[in-house]
Amino acid sequence: MSGEKILIVDDEAGIRDLLNDALHLAEYQTFLAGDGVQALSALRQNPVDLVIVDVNMPRMDGYEFLARLRASGDTTPTLFLTARGERPDVAKGLTIGADDYVTKPFGLEELLLRIAAILRRSKPSAGVIKELICGPISINDDLHQVKLGQNVVELSPTEYRLLQVLIQNEGKVVSKRILMDTVWAMPYDMNTSVVDTYISYLRKKLHRDGFEGIKTIRGVGFKIVGSE
Repeated sequence: MSGEKILIVDDEAGIRDLLNDALHLAEYQTFLAGDGVQALSALRQNPVDLVIVDVNMPRMDGYEFLARLRASGDTTPTLFLTARGERPDVAKGLTIGADDYVTKPFGLEELLLRIAAILRRSKPSAGVIKELICGPISINDDLHQVKLGQNVVELSPTEYRLLQVLIQNEGKVVSKRILMDTVWAMPYDMNTSVVDTYISYLRKKLHRDGFEGIKTIRGVGFKIVGSE
């Protein structure tokens, strides 16, 4: 076993069994839940490295589950399974804190690649500078930790990766297209507001004590500067 734990949340027993078998073959440890209520209870007892959750479920759907998870301060990476291919549904999932999504019917190879990508984003990145500093912000990649001054700031894996990319390009404008490709590994769609939403999350957490370094370059993208 790889040691990485994954919670599978789906009301269809066939899907749960299919994913359970596939993930076991890929050497992940798995836990199962039939809906969002069971999943929240399971996470309180057994923290995991990733949650795979279906959107359409009884009692508590994937959206409500994820909203409650994030409201409790839990930043466990989450991948949505959805039969809804429409962009508004996908955007909703990403903007409330999902790290990625796969549309049913899905191929197991694609799903495993997306799982691996999310887990990589959740860990210190090989081949990058281990500490990045931009103004009052510091990122320690060995600890997977962000500080604003002396205070630790809790970020989700996606927020962390987005901030990391911005600081690696300090003072340079990074387009939305590049951010979607680098952070989400998804093609850019000009109608999606995912990047803007996550930028707003970073600003809420980091724009404090006079620091307002995350800049919008209208019509292009974003950049971060350490000082005005």
